[in-house]
Amino acid sequence: MKIAIVGCGAMGSVYAGLLAEGGHEVWAVDPWTDHVDAINDRGLRVEGASGDRTVRLAGACQRPADIGQAMDVVVLATKVGQVTEAAESVAPILGSHTPVISIQNGLGGPQRAAAVLGDDRVIIGVVGGFGASMTGPGHVHHNGMEMVRFGEYAGPGATPRAEELAALWRTGGFTVATYDNVHQLVWEKLICNVAFSGPCTVSELRVGELLADPDASAISATCSTEAYRVARAKGIPLDFTDPVAYTRAFGGKIPDARPSMFLDFLAGRRCEIDAINGAIPIAAAEEGLEAPANVVVASLIRTKERQRDGT
Repeated sequence: MKIAIVGCGAMGSVYAGLLAEGGHEVWAVDPWTDHVDAINDRGLRVEGASGDRTVRLAGACQRPADIGQAMDVVVLATKVGQVTEAAESVAPILGSHTPVISIQNGLGGPQRAAAVLGDDRVIIGVVGGFGASMTGPGHVHHNGMEMVRFGEYAGPGATPRAEELAALWRTGGFTVATYDNVHQLVWEKLICNVAFSGPCTVSELRVGELLADPDASAISATCSTEAYRVARAKGIPLDFTDPVAYTRAFGGKIPDARPSMFLDFLAGRRCEIDAINGAIPIAAAEEGLEAPANVVVASLIRTKERQRDGT
């Protein structure tokens, strides 16, 4: 299969490397010049829970148009705020039936992709438990390898097309399942995100350090509980009834990980706070609820960004 990973940062590089090792023709698309050059010169090194290998991709470039041919599958692995631009950029590599998998943390990514590409083109992807970070150009590390879930954006989720994509990703060593209710996919991951992304960034602790700290873990628990209550109010089916136990079990598998939001803050990049902790108070208000812990965490991160950036 010909696969393009658009937004080949930490998680995108894990997808690219393992799918390429699975025998597929994988193209990496990313604006980071040094990263693109390293992949083309030396290959892409992926190490961590899946092992340690350096694989040769079909190629790496900074724009989808540079690939010069239609892909069988396109993966949008950018941040939520970059999805619209990424979706607009992939037109030159789409065949008439090329599915586009939108994989982001938080809320809003698939909706933005569908607004550009159409509902029927988009597959929602949800991943968790990887804890990936860039070690350097052409080199990614991941702490875990927990879950990959797919479902049709337009519904019903577990279609033959979604099952075919799940089978494709299994060739890369991923554990994959499809879901009929895509909203369940998004919210189960989001509840984990709000437990760790904002609280780890505010406290500047790794996941395991946060869980071991009584005050930080209490903040994490409250954030996840607020998100759980919003999901239940919206009628979202969930496979658990205790959000604190669920998120702690999830985090316990990646104790050394720093969430991507924390890594973005340390690297001087804008954090995705508005799509994660900052999205919970808005969703809560739609149901007549409040989410004060998430309001405070989101506000503190915005404050930390302004102090860091001198704005």
